[in-house]
Formats: sequence, C-alpha cells, structure tokens
Amino acid sequence: MNIIGIDSSGLVAGVAIYSDGKIIAEYSTNFKKTHSQTLLPMLNEIKMMTGFDLAEADAIAISSGPGSYTGLRIGSATAKGIAFVIDKPIVEVPTLEGLAYNLWGVGDLICPLMDARRKQVYTGLYEFNPEFNTVLEGCAESLDLLIEKINETGRPVIFLGDGVPVYKDYLEENIKVPYRFAPAHKAYQSAASIATLGAIYYQKGKTVNADDHAPTYLRKSQAENEGPKKFEV
Repeated sequence: MNIIGIDSSGLVAGVAIYSDGKIIAEYSTNFKKTHSQTLLPMLNEIKMMTGFDLAEADAIAISSGPGSYTGLRIGSATAKGIAFVIDKPIVEVPTLEGLAYNLWGVGDLICPLMDARRKQVYTGLYEFNPEFNTVLEGCAESLDLLIEKINETGRPVIFLGDGVPVYKDYLEENIKVPYRFAPAHKAYQSAASIATLGAIYYQKGKTVNADDHAPTYLRKSQAENEGPKKFEV
C-alpha cells in the first residue's frame, strides 16, 4: 500500500510517502514561504530521490483542517489535482488527529493546540489506550474552557502545536495537572503522520472522491465574519 501524505494546515509545509509500512521519504519546511511555492517542488524532489511513481499511490492523504484558511485551500487543491490525474481517492485526516499521532504510544492525554486567535484555539484531546482514541473531538474552543476541561480529567497531559509558544506562559499558570510540552521534532505538523494515519483510515475505507473533498475550517474566516465592508465617499 502506498499513500502520499500532504500537510499545509499551518506554517509547516510537508509531503511524505508511506509505502508498505514505512515512510520512504519526507520533506518539510517551517519557513516563510507560501505553500503554493513549496508543496509541488518538494513532492517532485522526493519523486526524483526515490524513483517513486505517483501513479503507484493508492490514495492521497491530506491534512483536512482546521488550520490556516489559505494553507488548507492550497493543500486541498494540490491533493485534488494529484487525485484527478492518477484517478485515486483522497483520505481526509483531521489536522488535530495528525498532530496527536506524532506522539504515538504516549500514556498521557495528548492536547494539540493551534492558535485560532482571540484567546481561542483549535484543539482536541486524544489518547493511546492502547489504540488511538478521541477523548474530546476537534473543536474551536476558548483557552480557559479547555484548561478547565483538562483540569477536570485529573490526568497528565502533553501539549504540542503552534499554539504552545503563544499560550505557554498562560498554560503554566493555570494547568493544575502534571503537564509536558512536546520536543521540537514532534511539536508541529508532520506529513509522515498524515500519511501513516491516512494508511490506517484507507484500510478502514475512509476515503472520498476528489470531487467531494473540501477542507474543514471549524469556523468562518475573519472576512466572512466581518461581512462586506462599507466605504464612505
């Protein structure tokens, strides 16, 4: 089984190839370039390095959201374009699940945090018990309410994601249970995790046609919330 993994839901842009139980290539960047400049060149690079033929892929796994509106749209368009060309399905992997899967096998609660601004985060709670389970479905949540829910569990928790550096001090002041922060190499989105989790979901039949795929935003964009602006002349 071959799965192409793509993640452009945040600052990290990444592509990876899962093949028969192993990651044969991963290319990621966490730098100030638009994902439209990076995804296809990165995929082309690992194609040349490995000799992998995209037509051999069984599916394209995409980090489906939540996340950056622009990043999700670019990733979605890239995945759909490849899927159309090779006539293969798409596996939609929720971004928060992909993040949590970075920490496969840990005993603590896993809490991915993505900064949604205005003291809100995209978040969820996950565990391995021993399988990967969802404790709190992915949602847009106020940080205070999330902290309250975590404290109520009484369980140790490990945080990761781009919301950690934004809210680390506040978390340290208000979390009452034992907590940790993921190390740098596991703290952000990983196309390898998307591809690996995508392979599991593919085997379970969780696929969609390219025509039917769309990102999951969890809330409206700022432009949609503000509506059309009026200008005085």
